[in-house]
Amino acid sequence: MRTTVSHRRLPRSRPKWYRYAGVAAAVAVIAGGAALAASASSSGGGSHAGGTAAVAASAGGTAAPGASQGAPGSSASPGAPASSAKATPSVSGRTPTASPSGTGHATPGGSAKATGKPAGPAGPATVAGPPHPATADVFTGLAFDTCTAPSSTRMSAWRSAGPYGAAAVYIGGRNRGCAQPQLTASWVRSVSAGGWKLVPIYVGAQPPCQDSGNPERLSASTAASLGASDGADAVADAEALGMRASSAVYLDMESYDTGDAACVSAVLTYIQAWDKALHARGYWAGFYGFTSSSAAAVAHAEGVTPDLPDALWYARYDGADSTTSGFPFSSGLWTGHRRGHQYQVGAKETYGGVTLTVDRDAWDAPVAVTS
Repeated sequence: MRTTVSHRRLPRSRPKWYRYAGVAAAVAVIAGGAALAASASSSGGGSHAGGTAAVAASAGGTAAPGASQGAPGSSASPGAPASSAKATPSVSGRTPTASPSGTGHATPGGSAKATGKPAGPAGPATVAGPPHPATADVFTGLAFDTCTAPSSTRMSAWRSAGPYGAAAVYIGGRNRGCAQPQLTASWVRSVSAGGWKLVPIYVGAQPPCQDSGNPERLSASTAASLGASDGADAVADAEALGMRASSAVYLDMESYDTGDAACVSAVLTYIQAWDKALHARGYWAGFYGFTSSSAAAVAHAEGVTPDLPDALWYARYDGADSTTSGFPFSSGLWTGHRRGHQYQVGAKETYGGVTLTVDRDAWDAPVAVTS
């Protein structure tokens, strides 16, 4: 990611046990709140998820309006990784299913198609959350992200000659650090018609324990309200660009000190509120973070904390264009076409006579719905 804080900056060096102890402490605090909410729900009160009734052992619930229609088809380009779909346990309402062509749609109650590979060990039971969108548009193949969206002419040259089928674009957020003169609704229509899938990124509020100069910072007291307002803003930005309901929008959370338990707790509260705001409007809530910090905190909370991201886009610079090989967390997490992997940064590439410096991504997850 290219924001006002470098995505290559690692958190302060601490032993691994210290970081995870902090994460575990924060998760315990939030899990306790979730348990109290679940108790209230069983006695007739609202659940921890904003009053939505708990759905036992399910991440889904009643599907929200906004079924997806197919965007222009785009097969995985030469050199793209094979589909990382696995057979998954039956989960209602949130598991996208991809077609063999490299794109596909999620359906209510759908589960990932088997690829002939054995399924990984089951992940932790998922706590209940609000209803998730009914469908998703899934892309499987190679993607790239770059600071400023290239012109439609340059995008066309890359689509014709390059290996990529999807491009990530920064649609908003007060901490977005890149000018976007090309990024308009007409640009989205043009590049989508040319075969591109788009991955919207929203650079939201950053942690109080992060070493950066970002103008929007969250705190323990503002995390919930700021997450809700930023989530609503992310949807408004997506809608203005023609990325409609059932699109996935990815929240960019840069590296921070996950050894600070209070900071981790505040960040998780912000993420929960942001996710709920997207779900309430029929959008999928994705998350971008680092396996050494921001993504690790979410992964350790998954299963015991409600309203965490539907899809994970993780930064791990191992050069492996895969969303399964080397996946750094439990293999049961974010299965069923819900992973993106940023595996290399700062690659200078030329296709069709056009040179761009990009970050490389292996993709098997929901993208924007633009048609």
